[in-house]
Amino acid sequence: MKKISLFLILTATIFMFACNSRKSVGENSPMQYPIAEKCDSFHVYFGDTVAEPYAWLENDTSAQTLAWVKAENKLTQDYLAQIPYRNKLKKRLTDLVNYEKFGTPFIKNGKYYFFKNDGLQNQSVLYVKNSLDGKAELVLDPNKLSEDGTVALKSVEFSHDGKFMSFSVSRSGSDWEDIYVMELATKKLTEDTIKWAKFSSVSWYAKGFFYSAYDAPSEKGKEFSNVNENHKVYYHRIGEKQEYDKLIYENKDFPKRFYHAYVPVDEKELFIYESGVNNGNRLFMCDNFMPIGQLIRNYYYKEIASDDNYEYNIVEMIGDKFYILTNYNAPKYRLMAGDIKNPNIKNWVEIIPEQKDEVLVDVQFANTTDKKFFDENKTVAAKLIIATYDKDATGKVYLCNLNGKILSEIKLPTYGSVSFSAEKNYEDIFYSFNSFSFPNTIYKYDISNEKSDVYIEPKVQFSPNDYQTEQHFYTSKDGTKVPLYLVYKKGLKKDGSNPALLYGYGGFNITYRPSFSTYRIPFLDNGGVYVIANIRGGGEYGEQWHLAGTKMQKHNVFDDFIAAAEYLIAEKFTSKEKLAILGGSNGGLLVGAVVNQRPDLFKVAIPEVGVMDMLRYHKFTIGWNWASDYGTSEDSKEMFEYLKNYSPLHNIKNDGTPYPAILITTADHDDRVVPAHSFKYAAALQAANTGKAPKLIRIDTKAGHGSGKPVSKTIDEQTDIYSFIMWNLAIEYK
Repeated sequence: MKKISLFLILTATIFMFACNSRKSVGENSPMQYPIAEKCDSFHVYFGDTVAEPYAWLENDTSAQTLAWVKAENKLTQDYLAQIPYRNKLKKRLTDLVNYEKFGTPFIKNGKYYFFKNDGLQNQSVLYVKNSLDGKAELVLDPNKLSEDGTVALKSVEFSHDGKFMSFSVSRSGSDWEDIYVMELATKKLTEDTIKWAKFSSVSWYAKGFFYSAYDAPSEKGKEFSNVNENHKVYYHRIGEKQEYDKLIYENKDFPKRFYHAYVPVDEKELFIYESGVNNGNRLFMCDNFMPIGQLIRNYYYKEIASDDNYEYNIVEMIGDKFYILTNYNAPKYRLMAGDIKNPNIKNWVEIIPEQKDEVLVDVQFANTTDKKFFDENKTVAAKLIIATYDKDATGKVYLCNLNGKILSEIKLPTYGSVSFSAEKNYEDIFYSFNSFSFPNTIYKYDISNEKSDVYIEPKVQFSPNDYQTEQHFYTSKDGTKVPLYLVYKKGLKKDGSNPALLYGYGGFNITYRPSFSTYRIPFLDNGGVYVIANIRGGGEYGEQWHLAGTKMQKHNVFDDFIAAAEYLIAEKFTSKEKLAILGGSNGGLLVGAVVNQRPDLFKVAIPEVGVMDMLRYHKFTIGWNWASDYGTSEDSKEMFEYLKNYSPLHNIKNDGTPYPAILITTADHDDRVVPAHSFKYAAALQAANTGKAPKLIRIDTKAGHGSGKPVSKTIDEQTDIYSFIMWNLAIEYK
């Protein structure tokens, strides 16, 4: 017993908390920051004591925290109000955003659905047409769900018989979802309501649907910060109350995992995804799950793919074959097919093999009646595969047959982001494309003539031909070649005097491609250079590129980003006095970490909704799910020390080293990266001796991590961010 107790003392995290009267008012800064009380609190990790003087800010609903938030927001808004062109910039951004925006049409049960925003609507509206040239009818207007636009539509799913549509909404930016049902013939809501769904898909079957949810939070006031555990899959029958929903799947042995159900259109099979521990998922199949009214126990499920270091995503079902997009033994991904009679992974066959220089990111299926695509008997209409790849972080698309043979390439206008919409039983193929100076445009692809025609072209108040996009490759600290994209106004002189804004993310296998945003235009029009660095940790070159920026290789991400900044300066695109950096979420962590490591390199830094406390991030909501990228402070002494070494909160200098001007952003309903990260970081930053540049925090209300934010709030936020950047880069706004 003594050995066990000693082991627990040495390895467990020990926490002590006691506030005293010591105050922090940012004495070495000309700004008078709000008082942030310091507490004698600490955690002990493997015998190492780490002070946590602002632990009280983790209680985001306490009167003390709310008073601090109010004071911080007043200071920030007072500062921003003094920027002379802030209102002018807001008007310009509002004018730029005010144009019709269309989503890519998608076909459900023979009808054409699409989203549209008239310009300044807070949320986009769902419409339907019976034919492409038919009249558009309103299906659902999310703007009518709240007066201020803070109720956002997150997803819509259609029953396979075309009678019903489920839709999920989030409130004030939270990840919590409510699910409702509409009868499509009458456009009336049924009485069905699902509460406390989260990270849920909806998959229809028979007279109801499967969804994922947590138990209702037991502690009032902690709905947006407490750890989320015990995700479950339920079946809801239309017309019944949620309390009668059937529990379909749970795994009590692994409370910190996600579970999702998927039923193909033929409704013969039920697939269950389990994820949350490593970089991929496990996949189960149940092909005998009737009657639905009975509880299906775990032993009915066949585990068909068990190694959750890999991803297995079912993209289509044709006959008895299910098609899977996977990186199993293929870091750049491939398409495989399994048979429901022998579904285990050992029986899967390869359809589209892994490519050497391209990452397979999406697969869609379409139909054609053009006889040149028919089978060998020339009697059966062909199914075609649309395979979308990333090549150096830009889209490439190929049309293939069901054997994976490339038939043709679908040419795209330039560097950019592409997204296809197709259905296996229909010939209509649509796709959207956009790039830095190329607004999101909808195309219709003609299979027979191998031709793309513009279907909807937006009308934005700017001249695309005035801008230039380039891709460069630079060398990181360890010799790795890293791509970056730049966009700027033509005629730019490379003399080191240009303001530049460098964006990075570097995590979770996410790829950042060239994309359009009206919010960047005033910055570009005033001589700015916008840059995206495709650093390691992302998915730009597949899983190996991702893993090279995870856990105890996370410093590669910071090294890549710092090397990008140094490259821009060396190539005279900008200088240290004219360089701003920005990143959100994992990118907020990136910004915080590199500012601590190289404060001399940047003039302005914007960490948005960042993961700033790397020692305790896994203690809140679903932070535990990020351990596959980060590791945790509880894993080992080595992992703890590695995290502590770069954690933005724990590495702020306090010796007079000048820091850049910093504007931190977060929101009160962010239940993904809880605002405590930014609160504690801001308090510590303001208390430290880091020079005269402002260190401010902008805390939005009735907003979350970013998804579904209403247009009005987005305009306000982007106005503040770009005002802060341009003012502190000494840009004379024109």
